[in-house]
Amino acid sequence: MTEIKIPLRDVRFTVDELLNMNQHYAALGYEEVTPDVVDAILEEGAKFCDNVLVPLNQVGDQQGCSWNDGEVTTPEGFKQAYQQFVEAGWPSLAHDVAYGGQGLPPSLASVLSEMVGTANWSWGMYPGLSHGAMNTLEAHGSNAQKETYLTKLVEGSWTGTMCLTEPHCGTDLGILRTRAEPNADGSYSLNGTKIFISSGEHDLTENIIHIVLARLPDAPIGTKGISLFIVPKFVPQEDGSIGERNGVNCGSLEHKMGIHGNSTAVLNFDNAKGYLIGEPNKGLNCMFTFMNTARLGTALQGIAHAEIGFQKSLAYAKDRLQMRSLSGAKNPEGAADPIIVHPDVRRMLLTQKAFAEGGRMLVTLCAQQVDLLHKGSEDERQQADDMLSFLTPIAKAFLTETGFESANLGLQCFGGHGYIAEWGLEQNVRDARIAMIYEGTTGIQALDLLGRKVLMSQGELLRKFTKVIHKFCQAQSDNTALAPYIDKLQKLNQQWGDLTMQVGAKAMKNPDEVGAASVDYLMYSGYVVQAYLWALAAKVANEKLASGGNEEENFYRAKLTTARFYYERILPRTETHAAALLTGADNLMSLEADHFAF
Repeated sequence: MTEIKIPLRDVRFTVDELLNMNQHYAALGYEEVTPDVVDAILEEGAKFCDNVLVPLNQVGDQQGCSWNDGEVTTPEGFKQAYQQFVEAGWPSLAHDVAYGGQGLPPSLASVLSEMVGTANWSWGMYPGLSHGAMNTLEAHGSNAQKETYLTKLVEGSWTGTMCLTEPHCGTDLGILRTRAEPNADGSYSLNGTKIFISSGEHDLTENIIHIVLARLPDAPIGTKGISLFIVPKFVPQEDGSIGERNGVNCGSLEHKMGIHGNSTAVLNFDNAKGYLIGEPNKGLNCMFTFMNTARLGTALQGIAHAEIGFQKSLAYAKDRLQMRSLSGAKNPEGAADPIIVHPDVRRMLLTQKAFAEGGRMLVTLCAQQVDLLHKGSEDERQQADDMLSFLTPIAKAFLTETGFESANLGLQCFGGHGYIAEWGLEQNVRDARIAMIYEGTTGIQALDLLGRKVLMSQGELLRKFTKVIHKFCQAQSDNTALAPYIDKLQKLNQQWGDLTMQVGAKAMKNPDEVGAASVDYLMYSGYVVQAYLWALAAKVANEKLASGGNEEENFYRAKLTTARFYYERILPRTETHAAALLTGADNLMSLEADHFAF
């Protein structure tokens, strides 16, 4: 069985060459983040993932987590790997030095998270959820809360979760029932049940800090009556050490389709002591800090599963002998040719490659905007905030959809062997499937994009991004090598705006038009965003090849071939999405609910 390797060369292409992150770091005043430092972080991160996490991926799937009277044991090797992770200082990479962090750019932590997720997504969720908890506390916690909780989370000795969903409500948090009653000492007693809590109980750390949504007794109904609380598994003492066991317990573990190595818990809060974060009834605003972190983190999952499927199926396709090439034997000494000679196998391989590498470009672009939010000028922060608002739902939904498609194509390349557990392809498919659901389904992200981000901004956020594409196309208008890309990109960029206006006009008469068009609109948007990034990648590759004397000629030629494949084979999908989204809501809504019966 082929073990995957972190695609370090392609990571470096995206970071160093495509997005010029070293120049970006220097401009933001990260003087200590030199090219050598960045390279060392990438190198060491890849080594840890290749040597420690990859071997545990199938172990986690096969063993899963075990529950015994509220206590959870993680799969063999998970705890030791986490200790190594903490000892190397990885949890603190991009957090505030005032609380023990290293103060490095958030984008570097994002690259590390992609590596970890590709190596072992189930394991990576344990430290991954902690970053959302840390970001929420940094943004909204009091100084005392930061001193008590943030320092431990940053060093990695404690981990964090987010507790939103309840048995009767998923996305609709306005109907949650968990209650928080004020205590005389300023704390609160929380009562209720939360489900689907990733990393909700485990044996990796001495304490787990739950970030919990709940209602105060006098809270207004709906989302305007939600507050946010810190609920530790063990209540910290004044000296920072852990004290008494709190009234939060793991009632059971969910029996899941995939990601078996991560403990997805049902948590019962029985007079659990909690501490208010931010203002009363403003909890959902605070929680969006966590949710947006998680959504970009989930976008990484799409890349991870595309990369796993691609690497495994590529190795198999080079080795597996099956039939002869239609254009003549390519392996005349063997009984048959390797299946990589067959056009349809190449279609599947190139699709996975295009989505894995294109997804990496998109998430790194988003991470670059997070850097600007932290250290940019006032104008840069506003522009970055606008771009992130627009790109986050696209990245989360589009990359998880295409990641799952890629995982399926990886299995397909193996034929019957892909359906057999030992190869790891069926695990990749199972692990990938959740990504389109949690942190907001594809449909929810699509409504967010079209309804809130585009139409409610009167198209302003869309125009800001289409302007980026327009300027790129203008700058490359005389570049004959890019002509096949620029012509198509310009037309799609214009069509994007036209489609938006048509949907917006329909929605003024019937709000259901937004929901009817939204998923096709999001997928259309994702293909166009990646078309821009693949054109940019083709520009860089052409420049490298034109410079001459390049020892990596094959790498850059592969970039150009993949860009061409994307434009000619993948990008035409936009035509179907454009046609579908314009058909309107009537073909979805005219059938009475009772008439769905068979």
